[in-house]
Amino acid sequence: MRERIIAAAARAGRSPDEITLVGVSKRHSAESVRAAWAAGVREFGENYVQEAHEKCAQLSDLSELRWHLIGSLQSNKARLAVSLFEMVQTVDRLSLAQALSRAAVERQKELSVLVEVNLAGSANRAGVTEADALALCEQVSVLPNLRLSGFMGMAPLCADAEATRPHFARLRQLFEGLPDAQRQVLSMGMSGDFEAAIAEGATLVRIGTALFGQRPSVV
Repeated sequence: MRERIIAAAARAGRSPDEITLVGVSKRHSAESVRAAWAAGVREFGENYVQEAHEKCAQLSDLSELRWHLIGSLQSNKARLAVSLFEMVQTVDRLSLAQALSRAAVERQKELSVLVEVNLAGSANRAGVTEADALALCEQVSVLPNLRLSGFMGMAPLCADAEATRPHFARLRQLFEGLPDAQRQVLSMGMSGDFEAAIAEGATLVRIGTALFGQRPSVV
């Protein structure tokens, strides 16, 4: 996987050091995470707060582990999310950001957050609309104990990964409109399209199936 990231970065004229690999461990066991950690992965993405809570307890002996929330979050789970994750990538409304801010203040913790943008333009997909993304960023950026670090987006499913590039390009253009302090992380690209995302400027790719294999139906 790292060889593919290095090759994709080289084709784009970029350094692979600019790109963070987050292993998407949703529905994979703690033992699988431990094996990936032993292979050098240090950042992991989870979709569900409760599942992450259980894995964090089982893997508390591992050093340098950073957990990302990459699934939708209900505001009533903000306190637990703040206690578990170093980054929440799925902020798509002000009310959620406010709940995370209150929880972060309570824990005296600075939490990194990304605004999730709906690149598919579908009501069935999570994320703020592209038209409203920068306005939401302005609102989030002033909340205490939150560090707005950029954008997260997921391209529509396409048979040809190259067809995702226009979607990633639009998100990169939005990203370039952020102030320098907020232009730190551009999270886009998964197992099937991460190379296209790297070509369009991704600084973080979320890899599940290509790293862990197919998800089991039950962990």
